[in-house]
Amino acid sequence: MKAAPEAQKRLLDLAELDTSLDRVRHRRRTLPDLAEIDELSKRLARLATQVIAAETEAGDLARDQAKAESDVDAVRVRVDRDTKRLDSGQVSSPKDLASLQSEITSLRRRQSDLEEVVLEIMERREAADAQVESLRSERDKVTGTLRAAEERRDAAFAEIDKEAGELTGGRTAITADIPADLLALYEKLREQSGVGAAMLHGGRCLGCRTTLSIADLNRIRAAAHDEVVRCEECRRILVRTAESGL
Repeated sequence: MKAAPEAQKRLLDLAELDTSLDRVRHRRRTLPDLAEIDELSKRLARLATQVIAAETEAGDLARDQAKAESDVDAVRVRVDRDTKRLDSGQVSSPKDLASLQSEITSLRRRQSDLEEVVLEIMERREAADAQVESLRSERDKVTGTLRAAEERRDAAFAEIDKEAGELTGGRTAITADIPADLLALYEKLREQSGVGAAMLHGGRCLGCRTTLSIADLNRIRAAAHDEVVRCEECRRILVRTAESGL
């Protein structure tokens, strides 16, 4: 393949710019905020599940408390009703009086037991409500931290994308100076090794840092100025300049 020496030298400008583009893209992919956002998002999802579970438990306890209090009220109504009957003197039969007194005693024990249940449920509900509030507070805190991290990410992305856009514009200008077949070879080599062209400097390929043999240097010396030569070690395009040591 042949190409004008100036066109070949433009490959060095292109390689330098592509290296800068690769750094910019790598910076975008490895932005520290991305890992933080991922971890915070997972944590927020776990908290959302925990909040729902805690709210469900608190809601169940609220219903249990309401039912237990209703049972207490029902028993209290019966105790009041039977006590009024007992105090009114309407029951005169000793047997009926004994039965009524026994029922009142039994109902009062039942009321006491139910009131203990209500107190137990109230304590559990208080703890559940506190857990709900704690989880909600933590969720809100994580949400705020996540939003801040997302804002930092977006600001960094905007800066990086601007830089990438400027580099891409410069790349377009450079590729316009390079023949299509030479550019195609460069792009193919770049896909394979990350760098498509390197300078021959002082007898060394700056792509793979290999010092060329005398035979390879003699081969390159003998090549026409517009001949596209390659490094035998890394196969990159070798660009000859006044500093090549030929």
